[in-house]
Amino acid sequence: MRPLLFVGAGGLARETLAAARLSGREVIGFVDDNPALHGQTVDGLPVLGSPNVIGDHPDAEIVLCIATSRNLACRKFMSERLGLPRERYATIIHPAASLAPGVTAGVGTIVLAFVAVTAPQHIGDHVVIMPHVTFTHDDSVGSYSTFAARVALAGGVTVGECAYLGSGALVREGVSIGEGALVGMGAVVLKDVPPKEVWAGVPARKLTRSL
Repeated sequence: MRPLLFVGAGGLARETLAAARLSGREVIGFVDDNPALHGQTVDGLPVLGSPNVIGDHPDAEIVLCIATSRNLACRKFMSERLGLPRERYATIIHPAASLAPGVTAGVGTIVLAFVAVTAPQHIGDHVVIMPHVTFTHDDSVGSYSTFAARVALAGGVTVGECAYLGSGALVREGVSIGEGALVGMGAVVLKDVPPKEVWAGVPARKLTRSL
């Protein structure tokens, strides 16, 4: 297996590092746009510089370890900025995740501990799935989407590209979460969320601001 190089040196990168190490993968370090981190050590590995140094490591597979509710498309923007071919990206699946036979995950996707995907389905590229998330049957998970801890999707849910679901959000069967939509922590989503809207509450409803 090729060594790994992580883009981002924050909390998600540290969680992904733990998953990679448990899977027996070698990680050579981090790159980050924050110059204050350059030369620092994170969990025993160096921050080598900005993403511009990726070209110095042509044999490394890359993982985009960045996610924030303040910029839902951050991984999409970074992948476009880097312009790397698909085969340069690694998919990281924690050994404690439970994926049903037939589940496939796209390039660059991160699946952390105790995630459960209960029936065959495809998960898009560069998706981040944090601990204790549940996907049930016939869900459709778009690329660059983010699922914070303990999100649960019922059957037949569609999640659009770059959508972000906050911790503990629950989504009813057959519901659609639009592209670039933000669902707040603990929300109970009972009907479709249009693209680029912000919904929160129990039951979830549109907030006055949009993205």
